[in-house]
Amino acid sequence: MKYSPKFKIWLDQKVLIAMVKGSWDQQDAEDYSREFKAVAMPLCGNDWANITLLESWQLGAPSIEPIIISLVNWTIEHGLRYSAHVYQPSTIKEFQLDLMVKKVEGCFEKQQFMYPDQAFEWLASKGFCTDNQQKLAIS
Repeated sequence: MKYSPKFKIWLDQKVLIAMVKGSWDQQDAEDYSREFKAVAMPLCGNDWANITLLESWQLGAPSIEPIIISLVNWTIEHGLRYSAHVYQPSTIKEFQLDLMVKKVEGCFEKQQFMYPDQAFEWLASKGFCTDNQQKLAIS
């Protein structure tokens, strides 16, 4: 059986965009963490932002939580200042994400949005603009 990653990650200026899908296990989280860090490397040493599109993500096993917590800590240590999560309201999704992604006062801020254009607008208001083609690619 051919392995198909449950995510796509790319850069647009100083914004790392991640699109995730499906139910995740530990291997998915490890693969995501490794790829996220590799794509983020050109941004390290400067302030940067992230949009994670979570509408098609269906939660993860508890074994993903320490991996994602470690990734979040790494991103903040390497300059991530703003993170926008995009998904329709879901109490259970919000609960698991809140376990893994915490605000750090004065250093890192996250917001949840229902639509990608809201996330792009918020990041632009913080000084992190992207190309219009990227916005169209995920609409």
